[in-house]
Amino acid sequence: QVQLVESGGGLVQPGGSLRLSCAASRSIFSMYAMGWYRQAPGKQRELVATITTGGSTNYADSVKGRFTISRDNAKNTVYLQMNSLKPEDTAVYYCNAKMGAVTKWGQGTQVTVSS
Repeated sequence: QVQLVESGGGLVQPGGSLRLSCAASRSIFSMYAMGWYRQAPGKQRELVATITTGGSTNYADSVKGRFTISRDNAKNTVYLQMNSLKPEDTAVYYCNAKMGAVTKWGQGTQVTVSS
């Protein structure tokens, strides 16, 4: 099974940028659809962006035009480039991998947008 480890979170000012990375432990990474979700305090976990094995992407309306998801199958890694960050983007961001009925989650990385 795939194990996922996120990195790249931190504190950033409004309008700033961060790039999150999610490294997978297995070389079969290319067979998984990947995604980023986030959960703010007191709120439910929500979809941020997904990317299929073929590279098709989907974004939440709240991040369209600001965030970009990408994957590097040679490095078993999926990325989330976040630009023009807003305070409402503050949350724990989770990496997700899906293949058929199998779903895996990473441990999450905190993103805080504040001046």
